[in-house]
Amino acid sequence: MTGKREAKREALKQRLTEAATGRMESSGLAGLRARDIAADAGCALGGLYNVYQSLDDLILHINSATLGRLNAALEQAAANTDTPRNKLVALAREYLAFAIDNRNLWQALFDHKMPEGVIVPDWHLAEHGVLFSHVAGPIASLKPDLNETELHVMARTLFAAVHGIVSISLREGFIAVPREALDEQLTEFVQTLVTGMEHSSAS
Repeated sequence: MTGKREAKREALKQRLTEAATGRMESSGLAGLRARDIAADAGCALGGLYNVYQSLDDLILHINSATLGRLNAALEQAAANTDTPRNKLVALAREYLAFAIDNRNLWQALFDHKMPEGVIVPDWHLAEHGVLFSHVAGPIASLKPDLNETELHVMARTLFAAVHGIVSISLREGFIAVPREALDEQLTEFVQTLVTGMEHSSAS
């Protein structure tokens, strides 16, 4: 009986996750409502809260799946290149491509905030941290003199710079880089940063 009950719970969890992911893909975080998700999954509202602690808990698990896909895409992009320069350029371009192709899911990674007083679980923070590791490897090759703290800070800085360009431009604000020039400009930006790293290491 316990095995059957657990199997039913897992099946419901999958339906709820798929329903919520579909709604997030189409409407973003703003369109996510617990009652709608439960209805899409074919269960009562209470069924959702029997599987997830809250709607925020469900969102964390959707974001976790998105991070998994993003990390896999970045890893593959870097694996297909040779030099640290090309790896950083490939990472930036893949990040942009993922954001464009998965706009609402990607945006939810940064827009979702836990309720006041509720701490983001360590496991989810660790998943976000993996993003910086993709950048840290090539930087370490370019600047082997950096200690661990300096490398961590520089990796975060470079990631934040690329993310800022992508985020502002996809929102299409008045300071956005035009969409048709975004890939080229992002590549040029990273190339310039890498040249600066190479010069500073050589001096």
